[in-house]
Amino acid sequence: MAHDESRKPAGSHPVILQRSSYPEYLRISEILRKETVGGILLLIAATLAIIWANSPFSDSYFAIRDFEFGYEPWHLKLSVGQWASDGLLAVFFFLTGLELKREFVAGDLRRISRAIVPVAAAFGGVVVPALIYAAVNLSSPDTLRGWAIPTATDIAFALAVLAVISSHLPGALRIFLLTLAVVDDLIAIAIIAFFYSEDVSFVYLLWMLLPLGLFALLAQRLPKFFGTTTRGPWLILLPLGIATWALMHASGVHATVAGVLLGFCVPVLHKTDGKATLPTSDRPGLAEVLEHRFRPLSTGFAVPVFAFFSAGVAIGGVAGFASAVTDPVFIGIVLGLVLGKPIGVLLTTFVVTKMTRANLDPGLSWWDLLGVGILAGVGFTVSLLVNDLSFGAGSEHDDHAKVAILAASVLAALLASVVLRARNKHYRRIDAEEKVDSDADGIPDVFEDRGN
Repeated sequence: MAHDESRKPAGSHPVILQRSSYPEYLRISEILRKETVGGILLLIAATLAIIWANSPFSDSYFAIRDFEFGYEPWHLKLSVGQWASDGLLAVFFFLTGLELKREFVAGDLRRISRAIVPVAAAFGGVVVPALIYAAVNLSSPDTLRGWAIPTATDIAFALAVLAVISSHLPGALRIFLLTLAVVDDLIAIAIIAFFYSEDVSFVYLLWMLLPLGLFALLAQRLPKFFGTTTRGPWLILLPLGIATWALMHASGVHATVAGVLLGFCVPVLHKTDGKATLPTSDRPGLAEVLEHRFRPLSTGFAVPVFAFFSAGVAIGGVAGFASAVTDPVFIGIVLGLVLGKPIGVLLTTFVVTKMTRANLDPGLSWWDLLGVGILAGVGFTVSLLVNDLSFGAGSEHDDHAKVAILAASVLAALLASVVLRARNKHYRRIDAEEKVDSDADGIPDVFEDRGN
């Protein structure tokens, strides 16, 4: 009888929670890279936080969130919630930095003719919500500080919603949304760096340049080494990244900015024998390699943990929700995200296309852009971060703003789903008609049109 290695000795017990095999690890990592999975994990984390924060055990949630630990002389004695927002979210912003640089160096943003419309739309989607919030809170200096809360777009949530309903939507629509969201993140990072950094210490900033410069030097000089070895980035680049983050945090500039700077230091182009070429699927650059490796950590752990400790808010029942709804902070955020985003995106796109020679992609319509504009109102991750920076965790306006961010993001996602599902049916019908015509005469319509 052939020996069966899978058979267990008599009397043995099944093993649970054992170390997974390498193929299983690869499979789970690949799942965590999917946009829909990232959005689902965010939603689950936020839902659990809200349920716990409003349960009879709410005191334990806030006790854990506010528990402080760390080394005080290094300015690192932080609460669990602060470690999540300042520390773990730096991983998310590192990946954002990688994505931004890749778009500027090898993506659509390097071509002005293709980038001008979504870039302008992103600026419009930031300015209009900020103006709406400011108009609502103009008479209240205390709440006006939150003007940047409705300016952000959550890439993970927005792309997850689009991925669920985009079976027949044009590929150009996803590219437009991705470019818009990437530029939106860049603007949000600049806002955090310039408007939400206090008591900046230039001494710490100068010290921060040492590990940052060494990180950049090694990444630029040894891209092949860090791209082909697994331990190299963890044992060499990661300690330098942590040192950069710690000094940035001590300087008074929000520590997540360090993640973006580190991302910008990683080369995008593929280098062979001293020659740099655009990355391809079989010859990726170091930025693409590191993003592939770190994406599961961000999607599966860092961002959900941040969402869990940031989304938890004690609503206080019907009376508490009614109090939140009447707060100008709540009104400004909801109007900014749900109305300001689509108005800013559409208005700016219309103006740019009329004043320049730039045109919309032939595969898109204004109804498609309306859906994307509404979907850009899903703020969540960065909005929650800016909210904590604006009002401070645990304050009344902070709690009301969290309720507004969650409500507006859900509302924007639902409204965008209605519009984009209708557009998806429209494109599905077009595909079906083209298939029928193609089957009838054996010549696809696209060739018949060219012949005419």
